[in-house]
Amino acid sequence: MWMLEIPPFVPFFIGAVLAAVTRGPLRNMVMIAIPVLSAIHLWMVPDGNHIQFAFLGYELIPYRVDKLSLMFGYVFHIAAFIAIIYALHVKDTVQQVAGLMYAGSGLGAVFAGDLLTLFVFWELLAFTSVFLIWARKSSRSYQAGMRYLIIQVLSGVILLAGALFYAAEHGTLVFEFIGLEGIAGWLIFIAFGIKCAFPFAHNWLTDAYPEATVTGTVFLSAFTTKVAVYTLARGYPGTELLIYIGAAMTCFPIFFAVIENDLRRVLAYSLINQVGFMVVGVGIGTALAINGAVSHAFNDVIFKGLLFMSMGAVLHMTGRINGSDLGGLYKTMPKTTVLCIVGAASISAFPLFSGFVSKSMVMTAALENGHDWVWLMLLFASAGVFHHAGIKIPYFAFFAHDSGIRASDPPTNMLVAMSVAAALCVGIGVYPAALYSLLPYDTGYNPYDATHVLAQTQLLFFSALAFVWLNLRGLYPPELPSTNLDVEWTYRRLFPAIWQRTVGIATRIYQFMGDTFKQTLGVGLDYFARKNNRLSGLLSRNHPAGSMVLWVVVILASYLLLSFIK
Repeated sequence: MWMLEIPPFVPFFIGAVLAAVTRGPLRNMVMIAIPVLSAIHLWMVPDGNHIQFAFLGYELIPYRVDKLSLMFGYVFHIAAFIAIIYALHVKDTVQQVAGLMYAGSGLGAVFAGDLLTLFVFWELLAFTSVFLIWARKSSRSYQAGMRYLIIQVLSGVILLAGALFYAAEHGTLVFEFIGLEGIAGWLIFIAFGIKCAFPFAHNWLTDAYPEATVTGTVFLSAFTTKVAVYTLARGYPGTELLIYIGAAMTCFPIFFAVIENDLRRVLAYSLINQVGFMVVGVGIGTALAINGAVSHAFNDVIFKGLLFMSMGAVLHMTGRINGSDLGGLYKTMPKTTVLCIVGAASISAFPLFSGFVSKSMVMTAALENGHDWVWLMLLFASAGVFHHAGIKIPYFAFFAHDSGIRASDPPTNMLVAMSVAAALCVGIGVYPAALYSLLPYDTGYNPYDATHVLAQTQLLFFSALAFVWLNLRGLYPPELPSTNLDVEWTYRRLFPAIWQRTVGIATRIYQFMGDTFKQTLGVGLDYFARKNNRLSGLLSRNHPAGSMVLWVVVILASYLLLSFIK
């Protein structure tokens, strides 16, 4: 029975160590065996707190199992298994170790029963996943990885500050419903929101994911945002603010995805769009809505992974990923084309595909609870995602104009991984009862109601008709090499420009000061300059840990100030 008390992250961390010291076929066997054996073990684990102890007067629960955490635990094992198979041809030890550590960190987070344990895995998610971005070994991937790490660490430090406030206010660190009452609830909410890619805090995703390696992006698409959805479902179910945040998330990425040329960045925006449906479901908070959010997270891991794998296969075989450079690949990559279309049909929520049986639950819950305008936004978002992910991705990659590229289908292991994901997309769509039996609540929901099927079919038909008409009339935004400005412009260009302007103004003021005042002020400025140089060195790109030091100082200083005021 003691075997049942081993948390699921432990086998993955052990596997990472073994992957670091083995090579060739032995390493591949170890990596494939880890998610399989861990999944079998997890299937036998009963609900309850399996590890529990006191620490500094607080009860910590590093391993808690219930239906909500099990749903994410199951799909994380599936995602890890598929991603590992997809990456078997890779001989990069860093990527393989980081992939296993990253998957294990995601599992540790969803089975954490207290906020301190959650914080540990929250930060491990950041530090293990960034190596999948840096492994591409380009200047763009290095810079994107640095920005990604800074923002992810900021999220963790805010979570830590929120946990401190929560412990002070409630006398416990147990991770249950939190809500938005008090500063602790808001701090933790913001931390979860950053990792969930809320509007204005989403650019870490669209900036970093497209710069990761071909196989690294598949791992990245599965864990970070889904851990955030899990934490919202655990800590903030029924929070009305989430309904409107989620509705905005479903809509705004559509406009960026339509004009984006990089097809992996299109999928990154699409990922935010789909997470928005989950956030709406959590915000509504009813049994049907929570089931919809959780099941859609489950399905999204699989069909979004399939789409990222298909685009990764294109990039791997052609060296190109911009829609303007591709086209006509269906002639020499027929298997990849078919598998990509299955993923596109799933994300578009075609009947008999997985997306249909989960997305419809969220939309039904919105109508049943009087959120008519939100339902209209979700309807618009459903049509939009069909446009940019259901049609644009396969059309510009495999059809459209003939680019002249004659690449073959990718290696067998990549095709096997995509085929497993495609089979799950179809299997869940055809037989949703298997998925529904794992959900937290028994609602008796039937997705194949005539009204649901007809409404979704009509929506998709007219959306496709609009795409064809716009394309034939030359009104659809063409695929052009370009750089699209998003909110990240504020911290990559605007804030640095403001800082430089401020320093310039301060310098001019100093130049106009009298000599006596300069001499008095000079001693202080000289001291500050020495300290500032040390801080600048700490925060330089050669010392990424400096960002965490800065955030810790800022957050803890705020905590002490607020505690003093209180």
